[in-house]
Amino acid sequence: MANRLPYFVAAIAVVLFFGYSSIFVVNEREQAIVLRFGQIQDVKTEPGLYLKLPFAFMDADRVQYIEDRALRFDLDNIRVQVRGGAFYEVDAFAVYRINDARRFRETVSGDREAAESRLRTRLDAALRRVYGLRNFDAALSEERGSMMSDVRNDLQAAAGSLGLQVTDVRIRRTDLTQEVSQQTFQRMKAERLAEAELIRARGNEESQRRRAIADRQVVELQAEAQRDSEILRGEGDAERNRIFADAFQRDPAFFAFYRSMRAYVASMSNQGTTMVLSPDSDFFRFFNSGVGRSDAPGAAAPGPAVPPVATDVPAAPAAN
Repeated sequence: MANRLPYFVAAIAVVLFFGYSSIFVVNEREQAIVLRFGQIQDVKTEPGLYLKLPFAFMDADRVQYIEDRALRFDLDNIRVQVRGGAFYEVDAFAVYRINDARRFRETVSGDREAAESRLRTRLDAALRRVYGLRNFDAALSEERGSMMSDVRNDLQAAAGSLGLQVTDVRIRRTDLTQEVSQQTFQRMKAERLAEAELIRARGNEESQRRRAIADRQVVELQAEAQRDSEILRGEGDAERNRIFADAFQRDPAFFAFYRSMRAYVASMSNQGTTMVLSPDSDFFRFFNSGVGRSDAPGAAAPGPAVPPVATDVPAAPAAN
């Protein structure tokens, strides 16, 4: 019995080895392709425990695992030309799934990088075509969704030939190139300068209009004030003349004497005044005659009492 133990252990080891080599597990994120001598024997898409021939080292049955989830690849800095001739830089990405593992194995040997390289070329061409049919503003408007749908539809045929299904395409960035950006900046700068000049011109026009209104109002106010002042001055002059006339009617001799005295004060109050007049001039009649004195011969009898004349009444010019 002791001599058989090594053989028994060896048999168990062989069984375990072949058992382990014959079992493979597929989880929920994978698909499994069973290859027998390089040919596809079976494709397992459901998760679980499966059996195969144990001779993997002889390339009898070999299992290749394929992703069974959404995958993504990016395409950056693609220079596209829109309708009108302008160039823009676009970043995009595509989301796909491997829906036909058998075809995926047959076309690209199950190599994701090779499949994404082909899809990247097709995505580049689809982006150029879609942008070439539209203006730049379309990528920033409601047409963005239809543009991405068009790109995805263009990729479906190429993806289907690889055993793939493109589920979504997204445009991450649409930006101006350096040359177009500089031209756009200059154009926007010119537009803003023109707008500023227009606003400035309107402001000057409005300021001139308001200044003209203010000047007109000033002229009107000054004219009204001048009119009122002339009216008041005329009324004052009329009242003064009335007072003078009333005083003259009461005592013409005294009024003449008073006016002469006021004239003397007005003409001789300043020092250094030189007057060249004849002594017999009527201006000095009250200096050369006794007229006006109460004790002078032939003086007129004093008339009725004359009320004092206000000193602020302006003096009349002396008679020559």
